[in-house]
Amino acid sequence: MNSLKSLIFCLSVMVFAFGAQGAFAQLTVNNEYRLGPEDVVEISVWGDKDLAREVVVRPDGGVSFPLAGDLKAGGLTVKELRDELKKRISEFIPDAPVTVILRTVEHPKVYVMGKVNNPKSHVMGQNMSVVQALAISGGLSPFADSGNIVILRRNKDGSQKVFHFDYDELANGENLEQNILLQPGDTIVVP
Repeated sequence: MNSLKSLIFCLSVMVFAFGAQGAFAQLTVNNEYRLGPEDVVEISVWGDKDLAREVVVRPDGGVSFPLAGDLKAGGLTVKELRDELKKRISEFIPDAPVTVILRTVEHPKVYVMGKVNNPKSHVMGQNMSVVQALAISGGLSPFADSGNIVILRRNKDGSQKVFHFDYDELANGENLEQNILLQPGDTIVVP
């Protein structure tokens, strides 16, 4: 019976993953990636070694760069950040060729904690469901209470919403709608 549950679980993850990949491909065609906290960008001005460095986007969305000072990067695309830097630096270096390269993506994140094999935060590279987050966390540990998993979501007004997730039902092909798409900042707690 456990092998049947495992097979159903694997099939449901595969079906959802392929569907999510299609949705993500559509998103990348129509929307460019927007920078967020902890993302790392490499900024350089051609011909000036002192104006080349990697910069981490701060929690407030800001970055600092010589000649440009503090500026907002969070919520901008790489191109928008480059254009803003070029505009600010042009006072000192007219027609400065500015390059901005996204080196590391560190947001948005979801968090998986409790009785999973690898509890940690995960960068959401695409739409991610509860089952996918559990899978990339190494799955449930043998001591997990698989029928009482919760997803905590902080709303914009500061209140918190709780979703219940019963892994056993999902593995049996029941109550599939509980496998919700996660939102940035969601925390999955496996007791």
